[in-house]
Amino acid sequence: CPVGKQRITHYKQYPPNVSKIYSYFECRRKKGSQFSEVVFFGLQYLLKKYLTGPVITEEKIQEAKLFYQMHFKQAVFDEEGWRKVLEKHDGRLPIRIKAVPEGRIIPRGNVLFTVENTDPSFYWLTNYIETMLVQMWYPITVATVSREFKKILARHLKATSGSLEGLDLKLHDFGYRGVSSQESAALGGAAHLVNFCSTDTVAGLLMAQRYYSCPMAGFSIPAAEHSTIISWGRTREKEAFERVLDQFSSGPVSVVSDSYDIFNACKHIWGDKLKERVMERSQDSCLVIRPDSGDPAETLIEVIKILEECFGCSLNAMGFKVLPSYLRIIQGDGIDLTSKLSDEGWSAENIFFGCGSALLQKLNRDTLSCAFKCSYVETNGKGMDVYKQPVTDPSKGSKRGRLSLRRNSDGFIETVERGAGKPEEDLLVTVFENGSLMHEYSLEEIRKNARLRDDEMDHTPHNQEAELLHNHIINGLH
Repeated sequence: CPVGKQRITHYKQYPPNVSKIYSYFECRRKKGSQFSEVVFFGLQYLLKKYLTGPVITEEKIQEAKLFYQMHFKQAVFDEEGWRKVLEKHDGRLPIRIKAVPEGRIIPRGNVLFTVENTDPSFYWLTNYIETMLVQMWYPITVATVSREFKKILARHLKATSGSLEGLDLKLHDFGYRGVSSQESAALGGAAHLVNFCSTDTVAGLLMAQRYYSCPMAGFSIPAAEHSTIISWGRTREKEAFERVLDQFSSGPVSVVSDSYDIFNACKHIWGDKLKERVMERSQDSCLVIRPDSGDPAETLIEVIKILEECFGCSLNAMGFKVLPSYLRIIQGDGIDLTSKLSDEGWSAENIFFGCGSALLQKLNRDTLSCAFKCSYVETNGKGMDVYKQPVTDPSKGSKRGRLSLRRNSDGFIETVERGAGKPEEDLLVTVFENGSLMHEYSLEEIRKNARLRDDEMDHTPHNQEAELLHNHIINGLH
């Protein structure tokens, strides 16, 4: 399994007679951060993909022995230890992992999962798998950012339309080509699908299907790209648009319309030459116009005004303007424009949003301060709570002892340290033990766990203040 090279040597560094190493993962609290809580997601994939079953073989042991001899230029690989795992446990890892149920919303600074060895001979295994497990930072962060986006959209949709109809389709994942690898696309794409059902990231759909029992987790519509428009030539943009309408006469279709002049396209092509063709369509086969350049705020407001002039609009029950049901707009990377739209009197019903790198790529392990630390050891049969407390950075102090997660009498989730938790109150579930997956979650269950609370969808002063912080998220400033 993936491992940082120095972990190869750690078995030589622990105290004599150690029989247990117990460690945990958390997203540390950070003063001033725009994220106060996180969505736990992605562990099941890592466990199924890399740790379940007989993962140690003689062939792998020999390959690793040669590799690390070449790498370190000395014999530091624990061939004997790994062969014992193979012989004693049939190549299955004697490890227990307890974790928060996937999709649960947990305040930062709390334990999210714990790892410990189940066989005293293999205490060194606990932190050996840290490198792979800490990569949980990525799906957790994407799922968290995606949910923050959902809060913004829910508030504006509710405030300007009176309902949350269509919320799950309001944010479309455009991020596939902007990530660093296929696996990143799969993990990040699936994490977004915890909150929404709209995506072009096929790798995320396949991950949800293969690892989270969801036959089809997200949806898309036929869409033009610049190559399919400009290949007709500048003078035949109308013909290019008409071709798309002809080919996709039933069902919604999206057409990028800024290849040359977005305002001319909206006013003179869509709003004049092809106006009757557009008006023939219905809500179920609406035309979705996509601007894709210029200042997002200025362009979007100008486009929607032109469309109003050409096609008219109506007022909804909340008194906000809505374009005819056969016409909508999709705007990439501009969720913060919902406020500007409502200020101009427009309902959020008119717009779908796309999100690319701000969702899947403009983030790192420090976005949520993810960390994996040892908190308890057993030596010569005696347990000891351990911790780190750097004098140069108190925020990096770690938790002590065996940990559990509970909901206290005030209803708040908190971590109980030093083994003082009651087993019957513990929210952590054993998901992996001795090479076997012990508990499996479907995407349907995970989505239920992650759904928005009523208080997160209201336009309160607190939420408006939080929205200023959300603009940092949108613009990738996290």
